[in-house]
Amino acid sequence: MKKFIDASERYFANDGFTLSSQVPDRNEIPAKYQWHLNDIYASDEAWQADFDRLKSLLPGVVQYQGKLASGAQNLLKCLKARDEIGIISGKLFGFARMHKDENTANTKFQSMTGKTEALLAEAGAVTAFIEPEILAIPEAVLNQFRQQEAGLKEYGFYFDDLARQKKHVLSQPEEEILSRSAEVTQAPENIFNMLAHADLKFPSVTDANGKEVHLSEGRYRTLIMSPDRILRQKSFTALYNTYNQYRNTFAATLGGSIKKNIFYAKVRKYKSTLESALEGDNVPIAVYENLISTVHDNLAPLHRYVALKKKALKLDTIHMYDMYAPLVAKVDFTTPYEEGLGLVRQALAPLGPEYTAILEKGFSSGWIDVYENKGKQTGAYSWGVYGVHPFVLLNYSNRYDDVSTLAHEMGHAIHSYYSYATQPYATASYTTFCAEVASTTNEILLLEYMLKITKDKQRKMYLLNQYLEAVRGTVYRQTMFAEFEKLLYDKSENGETITADMLDALWHELNVRYYGANIEIDKEIDVEWARIPHFYWDFYVYQYVTGYSAATSLAGQILQEGQPAQKRYIGFLQSGGSDYSLSILKKAGVNMASPEPVEITLQKFAGMLGELEKLLADY
Repeated sequence: MKKFIDASERYFANDGFTLSSQVPDRNEIPAKYQWHLNDIYASDEAWQADFDRLKSLLPGVVQYQGKLASGAQNLLKCLKARDEIGIISGKLFGFARMHKDENTANTKFQSMTGKTEALLAEAGAVTAFIEPEILAIPEAVLNQFRQQEAGLKEYGFYFDDLARQKKHVLSQPEEEILSRSAEVTQAPENIFNMLAHADLKFPSVTDANGKEVHLSEGRYRTLIMSPDRILRQKSFTALYNTYNQYRNTFAATLGGSIKKNIFYAKVRKYKSTLESALEGDNVPIAVYENLISTVHDNLAPLHRYVALKKKALKLDTIHMYDMYAPLVAKVDFTTPYEEGLGLVRQALAPLGPEYTAILEKGFSSGWIDVYENKGKQTGAYSWGVYGVHPFVLLNYSNRYDDVSTLAHEMGHAIHSYYSYATQPYATASYTTFCAEVASTTNEILLLEYMLKITKDKQRKMYLLNQYLEAVRGTVYRQTMFAEFEKLLYDKSENGETITADMLDALWHELNVRYYGANIEIDKEIDVEWARIPHFYWDFYVYQYVTGYSAATSLAGQILQEGQPAQKRYIGFLQSGGSDYSLSILKKAGVNMASPEPVEITLQKFAGMLGELEKLLADY
């Protein structure tokens, strides 16, 4: 392992590529580090052929309209036709959107993505009659259909869940109108993505030695973690000053997204947008509220961590741009990609030979798009395509943090692999609530493995700090995001107008509350809300916290119990969306209806913090 470097010094460490100040074009990246989207379609022409096929399938579904109550066979054929539309839609959109994410400025794939969104909206409108008609079938008749037709068995959970949400399903004409509105109401998120990822231009910054580094969203995380404080400060200031120039536009797009979600919640007769977002997966609002209150009750360890960071970095005043700085700057933890693959292999061995065989298949079969290139979507994600295999987007820059991201995203990918291989299409899609468990369990197993094999005191301190940063960034920070969202929707639902000034003030107040009196809450951070894409997915982020907390419990069980816990965990991955998230997780061994998993996680944070405090005191 090599000394800490940022992306300005070397990009492809293992292949000898150098990158001084420019992000490479995509054609400069070796093919073995690019995902194989041709596994979905061999060519754009094949994509177009399936696009045309999907269009031709839509009229066939309409023949069942008004006939679902006439017999079990009609009901089954209609649901199978809708499944076929869904499978093709997933392939069409995945191919177009992931190609678009390779270079968000590529107008060809922008167009293909837009065409697909329009067709998917049409498909939603055409199939809008199905759920109202099913709900209109008398319960006794539907039960008779289910007994008569074995093929309807795979839709059992769907029928039961639909009945549970019956009061929120509208008439067929109303459902069709809502489906047709989807393309229009997607505009705020689309505008945000184009502005933030395609049009926004960031300046270059210079480090303490006067070396110029081009700033990008993809590089920001590396730069803000640099031991060079001047580089951190300049990167922080340049990034947020750039966003600040467009704060009113970002406020308008976010406000539009909030209004969209409030509109849908009201139309479907929910009491609030929060209830609308949670009820789909049968999660009580109390779970969301208890999460915020539990974290509020455990802010003291976070304040202690900020104070430790200030002391360890020997700062008179600690600023927001110091929060990502390594506490042990001289630790050599640069991790080239192939080395990162090896660490992940070893760390996930406790999940069993079947799991690791799937992992290896993902590493060697074109699932992963590894490195940043000009215009590439920032961050990382996993994208499942039913009937093909999962894909993973990374922006790997040779940091140990990138290894953790690799483990995280492969957790999502293998969850998709298991779910799609085990479940029929009707129950193959797992919820986000469960998704974050699968990814974070991998992260925690990686950390536990690294702590186990690491004897060097400096490296151990580095890893402990990595864990503390993970909890700070996932549990504390995402809870702050979740609270921000709740407050925003509360204000908007009470008639307040979303403005940039209101957003800045609210974000500042929350940062003061969460990080405490030991840190300077720089004015630049007030506009951070503008760069968070998750706020366009209403009440999404709390699931990172619940997922991390559940994963903490499950990873501990896997390491302590061995095969019994491993078996329960694989069963969890295979469950897809065949039951409610809380029920699936309870079978796996964790009760998320209780605040206990969050409390356990924050107690572990405090314990690890105490261990790091001791090591730093002796350092």
